[in-house]
Amino acid sequence: MGNLGNTIKKFLSNKNTVTILGVIVGVIVLYFGYNYRVKQAITPISIPVAKNEIGSTQEITSDDIKYVNVSSDFVKKTPNLIRNSSQLIGKRIAVGASVPVNGVFYTDIVKEAADMPDSAFADIPDGYTVFNLNVNNTLTYGNSMYPGNYIDLYLQGNDDSGKPIYGKFISSIQVLDAKDSSGRHVFDGTTKSGTTDVLLFAVPNDMYELLYDAQLIGFKIIPVPRNYSYTANPGQTEISNEYFRTLIKSKSAVVPNSY
Repeated sequence: MGNLGNTIKKFLSNKNTVTILGVIVGVIVLYFGYNYRVKQAITPISIPVAKNEIGSTQEITSDDIKYVNVSSDFVKKTPNLIRNSSQLIGKRIAVGASVPVNGVFYTDIVKEAADMPDSAFADIPDGYTVFNLNVNNTLTYGNSMYPGNYIDLYLQGNDDSGKPIYGKFISSIQVLDAKDSSGRHVFDGTTKSGTTDVLLFAVPNDMYELLYDAQLIGFKIIPVPRNYSYTANPGQTEISNEYFRTLIKSKSAVVPNSY
């Protein structure tokens, strides 16, 4: 046993032996290190891509997404690459951008719906104009007026003799959108994400002029909510009281058409 220990000791004390062992260890380390790095670089990672072409402003749904495997090296070199569908579904493609079939998604072209240019204006019919009404938490009954709700608009002010008047002006008008003071959409579906400072309505051009004139001559427009049935079975959006129409027109100048 002692002779074996002496032999090993002499073997290890030989400079040539130590050099050879060092080279062998170095080669082993390099071999396994290289293989590890290569494996890491080529190990596939599953990422979402477009199943079909997704155009500008289009909402992304689960039906628009599929998964493919790409190298981890590609993912590492693409920091703005989106790797999970949870970062996509319900969001929209930025204006001016699109994603082709099998295209990957990048963070700079996928936007929250609230950050998109105003989609509320997209489907307004010809002959209609958007009217925005400044409100507060009290006027909206504690932030309880949602896009899609049908409500009434009342007028509050004074008649020609100075007597206070208050009554329904427009019935069954739909809330087009609700925004905060920064112009962001307050509601995402039925989820509150802020406080309503502006209610938007799409109304016929002549009704828009009446509403605007009413504000100019000092009338206060009051939104009044109704029950579920009022929204589920909406009536025609119309002037409820001709008295108000006549009063507003009597206090407003007629602007001639320009040609």
